[in-house]
Amino acid sequence: MSALLFLIGLAGGFFSGLLGLGGAILMVPLLLFVPPLFGFPALDMKQVAAITIVQVFFAALSGMLVHWRNRFVHKDLVLTMGGASALAALAGGLLSDLVNARALLLLFASIATVAGVLMFLPRREDDPDATADSVRFNRPLAVAIALAVGLVGGLVGAPGAFIYVPLMMYVLKIPTRVTLGSTLAIVLFTATFGMVGKVATGQVDWPLALALVLGSVPGAQAGGYLSKRVRAGALRWMVAAVVWASVLQMWRHALSG
Repeated sequence: MSALLFLIGLAGGFFSGLLGLGGAILMVPLLLFVPPLFGFPALDMKQVAAITIVQVFFAALSGMLVHWRNRFVHKDLVLTMGGASALAALAGGLLSDLVNARALLLLFASIATVAGVLMFLPRREDDPDATADSVRFNRPLAVAIALAVGLVGGLVGAPGAFIYVPLMMYVLKIPTRVTLGSTLAIVLFTATFGMVGKVATGQVDWPLALALVLGSVPGAQAGGYLSKRVRAGALRWMVAAVVWASVLQMWRHALSG
């Protein structure tokens, strides 16, 4: 079981580092459905949620460090959007009992769909390999995006990291590689708060989490290393595939029942 979780963590970490995403959208279905295929007991959703947030934290941290070394993490953008998103998500979580959960999920799915559509719009970058120190951004617009996504994400219990990538690329006009590196750093804000909550309440199965982390860290390093060598256009298409997989899954949950 530990060897299998190591390989799952390796895969999740690799795509986290490559595409600048936290990896939960990939890790959750893998952890739910793969172990039984190999004759191991199925993990329940509570176990999966707890060990996934630990994996996401370490994968995002590992991948972000690679992008940081490549100068693709925009510190000011990360602090601006990460701080606003974390505060909004906290407010959303506190208010979540007061609102209709299904209506909010429909709203979140709609936001995700708009973000997904953006990925198919033509986009020309003057310098696809631009580094963070050459990038300027609209601060009020960045705060507005982070507050909106963070608030609704906190209300429905989904951080929505995959939504930030298209919004940063197409609304804030951030270069692809800086977007991917900075998004990993933003994911750390959400993952940190989530992991602290899971650890404090004793929900983390540490042997399982450790196996995932041991795979995730080198996987994220490899993904981050490869990300710099893949064409920006190809990275956008890969991110689009992940975003639309997430969008379809959200609509399935929103419309079920």
